[in-house]
Amino acid sequence: MPVIDALHDAPNFGIEAAAHLLFAVAGEFPSSSVFLAVVDPGVGGRRDAIVVEADGRRFVGPDNGLLSLVWQRARRRKCFRIAWRPARLTSSFHGRDLFAPVAAALATKLPGGWLFSKAHPEVLLRDGELARVIYIDHYGNAFTGLRKFRKSWRLRAGGRTLSYARTFEDAKRPFWYENSMGLVEIAAPRGNAARLLRLKIGGAVAWLKG
Repeated sequence: MPVIDALHDAPNFGIEAAAHLLFAVAGEFPSSSVFLAVVDPGVGGRRDAIVVEADGRRFVGPDNGLLSLVWQRARRRKCFRIAWRPARLTSSFHGRDLFAPVAAALATKLPGGWLFSKAHPEVLLRDGELARVIYIDHYGNAFTGLRKFRKSWRLRAGGRTLSYARTFEDAKRPFWYENSMGLVEIAAPRGNAARLLRLKIGGAVAWLKG
């Protein structure tokens, strides 16, 4: 069974940004996929451990809002509380001790009694676009949480006003475009947009419409 590292450098402590990234990434995978998703600054605390089943895909992770967008945007969905606990559960590494074994079991054959039905995740983020930078890749391209746009709109980011370009070849300066996951992304032709525009994860962006 193939194991794919879809994203291993999600924003530190950035639950909301990671929730948008997770939803964007998940759509590229088959409906039977199992996702191990861990952005968990409250590890060892009072937050629950859950499995969300959304349109056939299953997501294992903390109930801190990380899985809430895949839950809210699914047509068919179920939520389960993880009842199983390993013999040794550290207070700082639930990704290894709890979530990874459950994800592996889901991908093979889940033993009975590991999950209990739950009405819904306890922590639900606001379901909408996120007008912020949510990820910066090693090229310096900056993903945003924006999805709805018109090509005539300009984007304000890093103190600059950026116009749309369909490809890197079409652009002569920093620009915005729709990336392969359907998110609005900021880039620079043969350059590092994050460095040029001094962009950081969490930084606000805004449309200039008209």
